[in-house]
Amino acid sequence: MLSTQAERLNFSSIVNRTEYPDFLDIQIKSFQDFFQLETKSEERGDEGLYNTFMENFPITDSRNQFVLEFLDYFVDPPRYAIEECIERGLTYSVPLKARLKLYCTDPEHEDFETIVQDVYLGTIPYMTPSGTFCINGAERVVVSQLHRSPGVFFGQSFHANGTKLYSARVIPFKGSWIEFATDINQVMYAYIDRKKKLPVTTLFRAIGFERDKDILEIFDLAEEVKVSKTGLKKYLGRKLAARVLNTWHEDFVDEDTGEVVSIERNEIVLDRDIVLDKENIEEILEAEVKTVLLHKETSEQGDYAIIHNTLQKDPTNSEKEAVEHIYRQLRNAEPPDEETARGIIDKLFFSDQRYSLGEVGRYRMNKKLGLDIGMDKQVLTKEDIITIIKYLIELINSKAEIDDIDHLSNRRVRTVGEQLSSQFGVGLSRMARTIRERMNVRDNEVFTPIDLINAKTLSSVINSFFGTNQLSQFMDQTNPLAEITHKRRLSALGPGGLSRERAGFEVRDVHYTHYGRLCPIETPEGPNIGLISSLSVFAKVNSMGFIETPYRKVTDGVVDIKNAPVYLSAEEEEDKLIAQATVKVDHDGKISHDKVIARMEGDFPVIEPEELHYTDVAPNQISSISASLIPFLEHDDANRALMGSNMMRQAVPLLRVDAPIVGTGLERQVASDSRVLINAEGNGVVLYVDANEIKIQYERTEDEAKVSFDSDTKTYKLVKFRKTNQGTTINLKPIVVKGDKVTKGQVLCEGYATQKGELALGRNMKVAFMPWKGYNFEDAIVISEKVVREDIFTSIHIDEYSLEVRDTKLGNEELTNDIPNVSEEATKDLDEYGMIRVGAEVKPGDILIGKITPKGESDPTPEEKLLRAIFGDKAGDVKDASLKASPSLHGVVIEKKLFSKAVKDKRKRAQDKDDILQLEGRYDAKFDELKAVLIEKLFAIVNGKTAQGIFNDLGEEVLPKGKKFTLKMLNAVDDYAHLVSGKWTTDDYTNKLVADLIHNYKIKENDLQGALRREKFTISVGDELPSGIIKLAKVYIAKKRKLKVGDKMAGRHGNKGIVARIVRQEDMPFLEDGTPVDIVLNPLGVPSRMNIGQIYETVLGWAGQKLGQTYATPIFDGAEIDQINELTDKAGIPRYGHTYLYDGGTGQRFDQPATVGVIYMLKLGHMVDDKMHARSIGPYSLITQQPLGGKAQFGGQRFGEMEVWALEAYGASSTLREILTVKSDDVIGRAKTYEAIVKGEPMPDPGLPESFNVLMHELKGLALDIRLEE
Repeated sequence: MLSTQAERLNFSSIVNRTEYPDFLDIQIKSFQDFFQLETKSEERGDEGLYNTFMENFPITDSRNQFVLEFLDYFVDPPRYAIEECIERGLTYSVPLKARLKLYCTDPEHEDFETIVQDVYLGTIPYMTPSGTFCINGAERVVVSQLHRSPGVFFGQSFHANGTKLYSARVIPFKGSWIEFATDINQVMYAYIDRKKKLPVTTLFRAIGFERDKDILEIFDLAEEVKVSKTGLKKYLGRKLAARVLNTWHEDFVDEDTGEVVSIERNEIVLDRDIVLDKENIEEILEAEVKTVLLHKETSEQGDYAIIHNTLQKDPTNSEKEAVEHIYRQLRNAEPPDEETARGIIDKLFFSDQRYSLGEVGRYRMNKKLGLDIGMDKQVLTKEDIITIIKYLIELINSKAEIDDIDHLSNRRVRTVGEQLSSQFGVGLSRMARTIRERMNVRDNEVFTPIDLINAKTLSSVINSFFGTNQLSQFMDQTNPLAEITHKRRLSALGPGGLSRERAGFEVRDVHYTHYGRLCPIETPEGPNIGLISSLSVFAKVNSMGFIETPYRKVTDGVVDIKNAPVYLSAEEEEDKLIAQATVKVDHDGKISHDKVIARMEGDFPVIEPEELHYTDVAPNQISSISASLIPFLEHDDANRALMGSNMMRQAVPLLRVDAPIVGTGLERQVASDSRVLINAEGNGVVLYVDANEIKIQYERTEDEAKVSFDSDTKTYKLVKFRKTNQGTTINLKPIVVKGDKVTKGQVLCEGYATQKGELALGRNMKVAFMPWKGYNFEDAIVISEKVVREDIFTSIHIDEYSLEVRDTKLGNEELTNDIPNVSEEATKDLDEYGMIRVGAEVKPGDILIGKITPKGESDPTPEEKLLRAIFGDKAGDVKDASLKASPSLHGVVIEKKLFSKAVKDKRKRAQDKDDILQLEGRYDAKFDELKAVLIEKLFAIVNGKTAQGIFNDLGEEVLPKGKKFTLKMLNAVDDYAHLVSGKWTTDDYTNKLVADLIHNYKIKENDLQGALRREKFTISVGDELPSGIIKLAKVYIAKKRKLKVGDKMAGRHGNKGIVARIVRQEDMPFLEDGTPVDIVLNPLGVPSRMNIGQIYETVLGWAGQKLGQTYATPIFDGAEIDQINELTDKAGIPRYGHTYLYDGGTGQRFDQPATVGVIYMLKLGHMVDDKMHARSIGPYSLITQQPLGGKAQFGGQRFGEMEVWALEAYGASSTLREILTVKSDDVIGRAKTYEAIVKGEPMPDPGLPESFNVLMHELKGLALDIRLEE
């Protein structure tokens, strides 16, 4: 049987391995939680799309007369399949509809009836089963964002004079930021939105702590003393904690109204912090105050000096003054009245509409400050503000810790679902605004929800998110690993995140909380290093957006190996002692070491097993998928491991793949979770196989047969030569044969860098580490000709060329093979529509699609029209607008497609009408047949049982309670899709069968509805194309790329190089038995780079090849040198691969032994064919008239400032003059030079370069009069 896969020999020391989670969970689960389509509407959680609708509805008009309420939402099936969307350049989307209820609360409008309607809100891009979105024909990925979690953060900074400044910043989910900070004078200020600052005590007064006494009482700083001569004498020498104010009332007459108004006046008798003496007591007694506040004499008084300092700086004395002061600071204007002034602070921090900490923010705030405020209270409270200030004072007095902003408990992940939620929020709030406006306008007339809603509002926001947002990216589809890594990527950039320029070293650095959550290895080289990272293999994102990693619980030195591991977030992991996964345990889980090395926060204590709290679940827990695929990673330097994991994503899928002999055991999981391959859905037998499809007959249980509408045979179409985003090829081949028995989950095909269900990015190559005539100097690679001849590194790349036919002012463009002024030879491969035939070989300059466009001439007279019609003289009025092959294109046409819009005339419309009627008739029959099957199956299940009362979704009883089920009863039910899933019978087992049957019926009916809609659309509209385009022609050209000198290759350990020479097989160094090696690498590339993993791999690979085995050597838990030696001895090859080689040219033995073995090499996407370029005659820049640069523009090589210096140094003046004039921007000179070359005359003198004229014009632009003197 073809599909048998020998198990890899695993070197892991861990017995109880933990299952990996689904690698695409972060995308797929997040999207499902957002849409909640699987959940019944009444059970939908308060998250995702449902939550966004609930936040924006109900909507009322300005007079609260009309209310538009949201009831539910649902989606229809997509109009096109994913493949069709990719072919036609469309978006894979679903129509979103909402059920809305409009009613009137005003008794005067009794004629207004309550209306419930399903309203179309636009099409929404829908996630494909592989976690991508297809937008305008291209697959895109929405990358998760790692951003600062909402909550409160305490930090410190240093003033220029060395003073420590402390701050507390409250970051909300939505709303204004508020920051509390100290200055060099030990005064505490509140900053609102990072702009305006005000003393904290002013804010206290504004939120209800009006008097100094109230503020001091918060911190228990003052005691109140009644004023009497004898009473105060006891307190002589104590300091006043608050001002002593003399207050009185004055009456004055308002000149405008004549009213008598009483106003309060204040006069400061004694200021704060004055020491009581006898004179002061007299003044206090005269001021007729009832009580005074004195400082408490406690040890903690000194801690709170900052509050007294702040009170000194506070310009306000009452709540009214405070709110007015805040208003003036924020608005730079006087408040119109006290009410408005008071409203501003409420709106900023205490209003649900404007401010929200979110669930995460409230949770973090409670956790940090030790509060117990309900999770539904998502605005700031007075308690929050007071506790923050108290914590900040503790911080100033070194009694508390500052926060580590890079700790993963302070950073959270915004997954796809959350990003979409916030976009829907923006779209719906815009829609709500237009709905309100329309409600206000339509006062007396009767209107419906549909009249209020503009569907474009929402879809324009969503489409712009998918099209232009920094986190919606064109998917890297070079190979399955690149796809899966892109979907698991986390970026700190993007809206609301960091920018490359502002991100410092700390944000980019590896933090101890990354352990098991973010990969410390895989991150790009260059400006994004550390800002873009990858999720570790076991990591999950919890409901709050924090990353969790699994551990096994340890109790009294015994590891819990029976139960599933527990997932901990970075915060829950604090102060826990955790051991590595490789600790030795017996079969009961007891740790057999006396001491173990543990990990606690950033430290590594050596402790006794009894002290442990947890152990890791696997040694590769810390790394991402890419890094976990590098065997012997433990022997590689981290920088090279980073390059290795990044380069594996650039490996192009080869024509003939080969799974690695030395793997890590993760290859199978990556291939299956990438959703590229087809897996058997259950146990069954293969009925039929060819290159395009596989048919399997599945075994069914009796219950499955009762509730299923599908036949037990399923046909799988194999993807053949599909172009990926990067131009590589997906081409699947079956690996089962007719009659094979298959089991659930078994892989049925291979291809696209997979072999027998395992990831296979490259090939196993016989390698020698030795210099070879200097050709492998500096990382260059010497390759045997056998590799090219046997297509070992050959890959197929597909280019798509498309041409649009538009309808222009001068008439329609046309696809044709009758092109003016083109030889018959050039059009011999074109069909009547001007499209090149499939199978034609293409070389540069060939016509791929022939098109003619009307020329802008005067309208022909009727006579001319007649003559042209008779003699077919079309050349006069059309020009050639064909698509020609680009300069480096060599390949074969493998497919062509033509899409065209339906042309509408009277006859066509009548024809369409008839076709649609016939179509509807055919589908009615299908619906009836489906219902008949349902009733037959349903009756078989409920026959002889009594109905329990079945209702439809309008609440009407459809099947009455107490009656026995009959066929007549079941046939009488109109619409099974809208029944409420209640209890059909008293038997739970029967009820479950019925529920499953009706669920499957709904799916089947939905599919039929979708198919009917699609076919109707095709008849009436034709192919859906963007506006203004009548036809779209596409040609696919496959290029077979063999390995060439200049191609980039790499191993898995960051050992990259360029092919420098392809040597005849007989000239390659050979082993004693005469076997020539395939590839020669430079041994000097190993020691300085410290990636010794490649040597381990080479030796083990050779043993595997000899013994016919494949190995799994998981990272940090792989094969030891002794185990490798055992295998090399068994295989009969020298230890460490040290072998004498013989020179292919002379047959003589080389002086020293070299390391020989089998290494896994990849061919990377940087191929010389895409980079090689030379310019002869090409385009020039419009203004400077210099040749353009770059391959895409068919440009030249820039001769820059330094190159000019080089020629100057050699005194090559004539060459230099030629380069700077006729070869560049001397327009007249270059024409004359060309003429001279053609005629064989001597070179003319160069003229004026165009850039000189540009300079002249710029000087004239500065109003300088420049003239050229002859």
